[in-house]
Amino acid sequence: MPTPSASSTDAAKPAAASGGVQSLERAFDLLERMADAGGEVGLSELSVSSGLPLPTIHRLMRTLVVCGYVRQQPNRRYALGPRLIRLGESASRLLGTWARPYLARLVEETGETANMALLDGDEIVYVAQVPSKHSMRMFTEVGRRVLPHSTGVGKALLADVPPDEVRSLLARTGMPAATNKTITTPDDFLTALEEVRRLGFAVDDNEQEIGVRCLAVSVPNSPTAAAISISGPAGRVTEEATEKIVPVLKQVAAELSEALASSGSPTH
Repeated sequence: MPTPSASSTDAAKPAAASGGVQSLERAFDLLERMADAGGEVGLSELSVSSGLPLPTIHRLMRTLVVCGYVRQQPNRRYALGPRLIRLGESASRLLGTWARPYLARLVEETGETANMALLDGDEIVYVAQVPSKHSMRMFTEVGRRVLPHSTGVGKALLADVPPDEVRSLLARTGMPAATNKTITTPDDFLTALEEVRRLGFAVDDNEQEIGVRCLAVSVPNSPTAAAISISGPAGRVTEEATEKIVPVLKQVAAELSEALASSGSPTH
């Protein structure tokens, strides 16, 4: 999340400096600040974080309310509105479409099923998959939602989230055991996240499904928190195989990140 000082500078810069429309830049900046704050904020909070005067924020928020992208709560605070859901769902599908060529390359180079997942609220949602060509392969339905504590992509996505926020998320979701290998305590999960940061990748070792191992990395600088992974039978995704697969995962994640950051449609 941008620091208030950096954000203030961005919000206050003239539209001509960036070649854009200032009111649009400010409106989208406010929406992103609302999302970073958990989806509900007061005008004074937005003023402090953005550096914009209250009258300007009030005018922008009133327009967003009329359009359905923001709604005003009975307590006078503002919350993200339902029209954003349709935009988010469409963007997620498109992100999955963009990712497929990169996932296909992962399958070609590792032989295992490749996935892309996002952190949506407190849950992991799978947005793309390219299956392995092996007769024995893993399959996760696109659109499936799972809790992050039992997945490699969940660990990869939460590794850089502040510990207190991780604990809050786990308190909301609970930590049910999918297998006898699932991590079920916040302290153990935070220790696992330390290991992810140390190694640079995450492992689901029979934690979501017995007999299945998954290796995952986050997509650097993705416009929304995203991770890619490969999954396969534990007999194939061994420690020896991990040493060969992880560099490929990291390289593909870096290339996907670069494509998502480019001004045109990502291609490969």
